[in-house]
Amino acid sequence: MSGRPVEAVIFDIGNVLIEWQPERFYDREFGEARRRAMFAAVDLHAMNDRIDQGEMFRDVVYATADAYPDHAEAIRMWHDRWLELAAPVIEHSVRLLRALRANGVKVHALTNFGVESFALAQENFDFLNEFDLTFVSGHMKVIKPAPAIYERVTERLGLPGDAILFTDDRAANIAAAEAMGWRTHLFAGPEGWARRLVDEGLLTEEQAA
Repeated sequence: MSGRPVEAVIFDIGNVLIEWQPERFYDREFGEARRRAMFAAVDLHAMNDRIDQGEMFRDVVYATADAYPDHAEAIRMWHDRWLELAAPVIEHSVRLLRALRANGVKVHALTNFGVESFALAQENFDFLNEFDLTFVSGHMKVIKPAPAIYERVTERLGLPGDAILFTDDRAANIAAAEAMGWRTHLFAGPEGWARRLVDEGLLTEEQAA
């Protein structure tokens, strides 16, 4: 751990502040067997990557549905019922975000998210409007873990890497941030993240609870 104080904390959003497990939604709707068959036939996460890189949300989903008529109804739900896929909120993480800001810590977001889907999320989850700066891949036209996205964030913040603490649930995204010299925390749940923030001197035990 660096001896330098943290000057900015960066949150990923999916599976850090909002759970992102589309498989769980489809298991509820159609059962695990049908969901597995659909995900084997259609690379829905690759579809979502296109959205996260800035392509139009509805256009991409509906074109994919048209290309796979056997699964068309279910695929369209990725757009039409997106808020049910992006749930529930991880409330403890939201409390940590707000506690950091209350302590005067600069708190930013770096997220793989589509332009329209992020706007929808902001309308429904008020805490997504509380960051000092928000870096959304759909607007930037590049997704994690591409080095370019970290380079652009570092340049915009104007901070050395060891003044930045970043949390993300994907090891590849963490590795790319570490390659830029950022301090990192692989998110496996809000309790571990809370402990890291206490260890860094950013929150008290009480604030992190």
